[in-house]
Amino acid sequence: MNAGLSPLSFPWLSRRNVMAGAAGMAAMGSFGGAGNAQNSGGLNLEDPMDNMNALLKLQADLSGEQVIGGFGGYAWGWVPGEGNKLLFGTYGIGASRIEWSEEDQHYRFYHREVLYYLDPKTGEVLDTWLNPFTDRKVEVLHILNDPVNRIYSLKGPFSPPYPYQVVGDDLVFQIDVFRAEDKNPMKRDEFPLHAQQDLYQSAELWGIYGRMSEINNPDVTTATSHTAWARVGMWLPFMEMGNRPGMMVYHSQSFKMMDGVAGLDPKIREYTEKNYPKYLEAPTEWTGLAQNENTWSYSRKIIEQRRSEGRTGSVFGVES
Repeated sequence: MNAGLSPLSFPWLSRRNVMAGAAGMAAMGSFGGAGNAQNSGGLNLEDPMDNMNALLKLQADLSGEQVIGGFGGYAWGWVPGEGNKLLFGTYGIGASRIEWSEEDQHYRFYHREVLYYLDPKTGEVLDTWLNPFTDRKVEVLHILNDPVNRIYSLKGPFSPPYPYQVVGDDLVFQIDVFRAEDKNPMKRDEFPLHAQQDLYQSAELWGIYGRMSEINNPDVTTATSHTAWARVGMWLPFMEMGNRPGMMVYHSQSFKMMDGVAGLDPKIREYTEKNYPKYLEAPTEWTGLAQNENTWSYSRKIIEQRRSEGRTGSVFGVES
């Protein structure tokens, strides 16, 4: 996620949602030139460039400096007709930076993210986990997405103005991303124990909050931000649930760390420094979108590697 599990495509976005209280925004001045971090001090959120720059002030830093986000929460299992189970605590780190491409006339959003599955009672990072649905112990495969790049452009399927609400000094961008596509890296016939269905299906719900007084300040290139993030998706491959009915539900609160990595949970920061240090830094090389990683593409690599070593059936199962 930019601070969170970032979507790879945005096929929705048809109109803006503007609450009472935003009526005076249209009279404000705009940012000026594309890619220019300075502005006259007034934003017109109905103007596509102003709107995009306001969102990027919250998600990144218009100066091009790195931004670190930390997001803690929980992950649940929802089984229709059976009930719900709290499965994990979660804590994620997102490292981002943006760059204006004069040649392409759009922003490149460089991003990588890690999300750890934690014991919901102790907060410890899990290495193994007893699946309460199958009563089998499995190895935990944390989310390690590198990269998760995006493009912010005035044209295309994810173009501004993005839906927003303004009440007093509070600004919230609401972005709902529903995906249902055949491009699932893991199909049932190849991965019957690890893939729930052939259709890649998920929903990510974002509420990205900031203050107009800060965003509207021409001296501020990166504004303080809080993002409420929820995700609904398929069973995780390491759970080895096959096509059992049900879904994963995540709920997290993400904060931009204005003092960088020092603002992260100390225990998580130390664990990351020891085990996955690159996730504390945003990518520096632009690789486009084709190389973007997600849980299913990463899991496929791990499963295929272990199959090549002679493992069959369960590749995440752990003997008690």
